[in-house]
Amino acid sequence: MDKQKALFLQGAKKNHLSEKKAEKLFDLMAYFAGYGFNKSHSAAYALVTYQTAYLKAHFPTEFLAALLTSEMGNADKMVGYFTECRDLGKRVLPPDVNESQKDFTVVEDGIRFGLAAIKNVGEGAVESIIATRNETGRFRSFLDFCRRIDLRKVNKRVLEGLIKVGAFDSTGARRAQLAAVLDQTLDGAAAVQHERECGQTSIFGETGGEGSVAADLAGPALPDLPEWDQDQMLKYERELTGFYISSHPLARYAGAIQKFATSSSEGLAEVGDGREVKLCGIINGIRPMMTKKGDRMAYFQLEDMHGLVEVIAFPDLYKASGALIVPESVIRVTGMVERAEKGTRLKGTRIESLTELQARAVARVNIRFEDSPMTSTRLAELREVLRRYPGPTSIYFTFRLASNLEADTAPLRDLTVLPNETFVAEVEEMLGKGAVALL
Repeated sequence: MDKQKALFLQGAKKNHLSEKKAEKLFDLMAYFAGYGFNKSHSAAYALVTYQTAYLKAHFPTEFLAALLTSEMGNADKMVGYFTECRDLGKRVLPPDVNESQKDFTVVEDGIRFGLAAIKNVGEGAVESIIATRNETGRFRSFLDFCRRIDLRKVNKRVLEGLIKVGAFDSTGARRAQLAAVLDQTLDGAAAVQHERECGQTSIFGETGGEGSVAADLAGPALPDLPEWDQDQMLKYERELTGFYISSHPLARYAGAIQKFATSSSEGLAEVGDGREVKLCGIINGIRPMMTKKGDRMAYFQLEDMHGLVEVIAFPDLYKASGALIVPESVIRVTGMVERAEKGTRLKGTRIESLTELQARAVARVNIRFEDSPMTSTRLAELREVLRRYPGPTSIYFTFRLASNLEADTAPLRDLTVLPNETFVAEVEEMLGKGAVALL
C-alpha cells in the first residue's frame, strides 16, 4: 500500500489534485482495504452467482425445491420463495403421507411439500412414515395409516398436524371428519398394535383371532360432516407451516387489492424513504405495547401475496383503528416508508377494512336469471352459493320471462353478500357468463 500511495500521489498531482485531498482520498481507500474483498474473493462469488443463475434459468423447479428445503424453519424467507414459485407458474403441492418425502421434492406436477417442514412433525415421525410406506406400500385410509405406523413415534400431536395441513386428503376423507374420529381411531389402532406385539395371530397370518380386538374393530365410521370452511383450513395450514398452501386468503381480494393498493411488500424496495404508500394484506403476528405515558400501540406483520412487512401503529392510530388490529384481519394500511437497520417497515397513518372498501365501491349486485321449469331448484342452489359470501351488499334479481319480458325484484331482505371475484365466478359458472352485474 505504501508503494501504491506514492504512485497515487504522483498521478493526483499530474491531474491537478491538491496533495491534501489526494492524501485524504487515499487514506479512505486504505481504510477500506482493511476489510474490502480482494479480486479472488469477488471472482469466487461471481462464479457462484453465475452458477445459481444458470440453475434457476434452466432447472427452475429443482432450484426452487432446493431453496425451500434449505430454508425450512425460516418462514419469512419461505414466503418469498413460495411467491417466486407462484410467479414462475410452479405449483407447490400440499403434504401427502403417500407422496411426500422428508424434504421438498420435484414431482411431475410441480414441487411436493416436505413432511419435515410441518411443525410438530419431528424427524423420527417423518422417518417412520416414509419407512413404513416403502416397506408395506401406500396407506389406503387414515385407519390403515394408524394401524401400520409406529404410534410411539407418530403420536396424537403429529396426527393432528398432518390432518390439519391436508396430508390425508388423498385418502378421500375430509379433514373435519378425520379430526372428529382421531381419538377413537388412535385407541383402536393402539389395541391392534398391542395384539400384534403379543403375537395374537390367526391361522391366516392376520393379527387377532375371533373375538379379538383386531377382528372386531372395523374402525369408526366417518361422520357425515361438512369440510372446514376455507378460512379455517388456511388458518391451520399457516399455523403449522408458517404460510398458506392450498390457497391464499387474499386470492379472493385480488381485484380489490389491485384497485386500492399503491404498492406491495415486494415493491417497497423501490419506494423512497418517507414516501406514503397504501398496502393491502392480512394481519399475522401482533406485538401490543404500552408507551411511557400508558397509551396502547402495536407492531404487527402485514402479509400480502408477495411477503411480509412490519407496520407500526402508534397510539393515535391504535385508538382509532384498534378493532381492526386483530389476527387474520384483512386491511388496507396507509403509511410512511421507513428504512431501518432490520429492514423496511411502515409507520401507519390509517387502517381500513378491505372488505368495507370493496363493499363501498359496489352499491348493489344484480343477478340475471332465465325463467324455466328448473327455476325453483336453481334458486335454492343459488341461495346456498350466496350464503357462502356474507357481506353488506344488497342483491337484486332480474328474471327474463318466456315472453322476452324482464321483471326486476326488490332487494333480498334476509341476504346480502360480499361481491368479490370468487363470488362472481361461482355465480356465473352456475348461471352463465354475464349473469352478474356489480353496480
